[in-house]
Amino acid sequence: MRILILGAGATGGYFGGRLAQSGADVTFLLRPARAARIAAEGLRIRSPEGDFQGPVATVTAEALTAPYDLVVLSCKAYDLDQAMDAIKPAVGPSTAILPLLNGLNHFERLDAAFGAGQILGGLCHIGATMEPDGTIVHFNRLHSLTFGERAGGVSPRIDAIAAIMAKANFASRLSSDVLQDLWEKFAFLSALAGATCLMRASVGAIVSTRDGDAIIRELFLECQAVAAAAGKPVRPKAIDSGLTYLTAPGSNSTASMMRDIEGKQRIEADHVIGDLLRRAEAAGLKTPLLRVAFCHLQSYEARQAAGQ
Repeated sequence: MRILILGAGATGGYFGGRLAQSGADVTFLLRPARAARIAAEGLRIRSPEGDFQGPVATVTAEALTAPYDLVVLSCKAYDLDQAMDAIKPAVGPSTAILPLLNGLNHFERLDAAFGAGQILGGLCHIGATMEPDGTIVHFNRLHSLTFGERAGGVSPRIDAIAAIMAKANFASRLSSDVLQDLWEKFAFLSALAGATCLMRASVGAIVSTRDGDAIIRELFLECQAVAAAAGKPVRPKAIDSGLTYLTAPGSNSTASMMRDIEGKQRIEADHVIGDLLRRAEAAGLKTPLLRVAFCHLQSYEARQAAGQ
């Protein structure tokens, strides 16, 4: 199975690197500067699950021609249009595309561009970043990738993908109801991003305050209500694990969106919090904490646009 990974940043670089390390036929589609650096220094991963440094196959856009069996998208939502243009030469009639973007509204655009039958459902949980020298740093032992057919059930192509993923050094899971998993991550991530961005603090710092634990719980309940209104109520096990993470005393955990704010980077405010808020409003739900969180994120974006 020929696999193309778009980019070699924190997410694509980590999971693609682990696949390459396991012997999978992986190629990274990169900009020339990143490709040159990896050619000279190899792909570098630093992780409590084991470090990796070694050569990997790369290709730049102008040299991308042959169809691949699987294309993995791990770009930011605001780069999706550019990413879709970049992968078009790699997509043939039987190519499966696995997006690992946050939220849900990217599916409509991918379906329109390539056809719904070629788009799988996928999500990952990982704490990682890429340092200025290109090293991918994995923060903790959480490194899971879940994937499946959006129509549900199991197909020969998803079984073949699962067999490749199972050999790599990360937790992989073939889901027979990946839309349920996507909604559960959407609800959890929105609560984590909403809380840590709004407070500009880690989970541990927030819950150490008088009202922090209660506010996070209320925000998570708002997000769960939206999932339930969409016909995908968050299951008890996901609620329990989500609350354990969201209310852990002393936790240094933050959403990647909060780290992007601290780095004065672009954020996925509209794709995550904004989209969930619109879905809540369409369902007639009152979500006051989501409204405040989205206002905060939009205010940050307004200041960025003004150069402040």
